[in-house]
Amino acid sequence: MPVAQVLTPLARARAQVLAASRPLAAEAIALQDALGRVLAEPVHAAADVPGFDNSAMDGFALRAGTAGRRLVLAGEARAGAPAVGPLGAEEAMAISTGAALPQGADAVLELERAEVREGAVIPRLEVAPGRNVRRAGEDVRAGSRVLAGGRRLGPVELGLAAGAGAARVHCARRPRLALVATGDELVAPGQVLGPGQIYDSNRIALAGLAARGGAEVVLTRHVGDSPAATVAALDDALGAADVVLASGGVSVGAHDHVRPALERIGVSEIFWGIALRPGKPTWFGTRGRQLCFGLPGNPVSALVTFLLLVRPALARLQGAWPLYRTVPARLGTAVPRRRARDEAIRVRLVHERSGPRAVPTGAQGSHILSSMLDADGLALIPAGEGELPAGEPVTIELI
Repeated sequence: MPVAQVLTPLARARAQVLAASRPLAAEAIALQDALGRVLAEPVHAAADVPGFDNSAMDGFALRAGTAGRRLVLAGEARAGAPAVGPLGAEEAMAISTGAALPQGADAVLELERAEVREGAVIPRLEVAPGRNVRRAGEDVRAGSRVLAGGRRLGPVELGLAAGAGAARVHCARRPRLALVATGDELVAPGQVLGPGQIYDSNRIALAGLAARGGAEVVLTRHVGDSPAATVAALDDALGAADVVLASGGVSVGAHDHVRPALERIGVSEIFWGIALRPGKPTWFGTRGRQLCFGLPGNPVSALVTFLLLVRPALARLQGAWPLYRTVPARLGTAVPRRRARDEAIRVRLVHERSGPRAVPTGAQGSHILSSMLDADGLALIPAGEGELPAGEPVTIELI
């Protein structure tokens, strides 16, 4: 590593990435196509939800009053088929869950709490006004905000939007992402390995993380350790994407060609090298509004730097909130500190009465991909001397 290189602190690197990540334009899309997308504008209710007073269960609609009354059974109200005409003071009406409350009724008595005999309903208890009645607008009032901008749409959010009458929603465009894995040693899974070769796991894993983060992966490519081929592959990637990831070839070896290739095609460097273990040689730059990341080739380093730097950038491009998902926890074991670099320890969260306990997943080498397998998050251990003892509070970045 050149003596002149100064490592960028992780917090500063994250801030610089986010400063360069400007939200993309919004587009209107059909609600059924919006799963996983991020709202660019809030959703407001077109009408009250529910839109009318209705029954919370199967039973009898009636007027509140004393037990033992004999009420004439006057028909039925069903969901989608409301009663016609008002209900008299001495009448009851069979009603099903979700059916509109008949005019004149102010309560619903459960089936099992009534006696039905000779065309009459006899309540077995005192019936208070409002019993088992869902009032109009009880969930959502017309014109009120149902969902805020910046929220990612899951199944529940889609259901709320549909219930509020929204057929289309305005969402940020999905970031287009291109991925280039470098290295003569990489071989596609399924092929026979030659001497010194390894399977290309980074392209599969990083593409999966990108898709989960809301990106549209438009290109993935492997390129050998050739300067000309690296320039061509990265140039193609920039021609197709908002975000470009290069995996490997970003350090200072004789066969690391990513940094000079990006410089040659007009990408301006913002930082190279971060004070983080794993992930030290990470590179970041921009060309206009396009973001370019040079991630380390070691599998764990690539995934950790994606989670800490690329995933928040994808969220920012989509206008998502929050950008980071963190929880407080306490260390389950003592962890040594690195004098000059923060460390991202892969941990499982054990939930106890006193709160979450973070337990390292095992060996933490940057080549041990299995250390990510059962990890719930990354424990961010600040640089310093000595160790953090078991029980020390730490921040966990959830995976």
